[in-house]
Amino acid sequence: MPESVEVLIVAESVPSYAHPGDAGADLTSADAVELAPGQRATVGTGVSIALPDGYAAFVVPRSGLAAKHGITIVNSPGTVDAGYRGEIRVTLLNTDTSVSYPVAVGDRIAQLVIMPVTRARFVPVERLPGSHRGEAGFGSTGYSTAP
Repeated sequence: MPESVEVLIVAESVPSYAHPGDAGADLTSADAVELAPGQRATVGTGVSIALPDGYAAFVVPRSGLAAKHGITIVNSPGTVDAGYRGEIRVTLLNTDTSVSYPVAVGDRIAQLVIMPVTRARFVPVERLPGSHRGEAGFGSTGYSTAP
C-alpha cells in the first residue's frame, strides 16, 4: 500500500479523493466566474497547505472538464512548493471558441496531486555522456509516415 503523508491544511472546502486509488484530490472553486470563449481567469480554491519537506503538490486539469467543455489549466501542472503557504489558485482557460463556461462556488475545477520530489545537485561538465537518443527532440520518438 502506498505511503500516506500528512498535509496541514486551512480550507473552506477540504480537497477529497473521488474514488479509492485516485492520484488527484478534487479542488473546488471558492469564486464564481464566467469564462467567455478563449478567456482565462485565476480562480481561488480557499485552500492553503503546508507540505512536508521533500514533497510538492501539482495542480492538474480535470479530464472531464477538458473533454466535455474545453476547460483546462494554463500553467499545467501548477507547482506548489513545500515552503508556499498562500492560497492555491488555479488559472483556468476556456479553449472553446463559441461557448462561455460558468464556474460556480463549489464546482470541482482541478485536481491536486501530492508527490515526493528529489532536489538535484547540478554538476557543470564540459560535455554530456552519449545516449541512444542523443540530441533528437520533439517528435523524435514518433513514427514517420513518409515513404
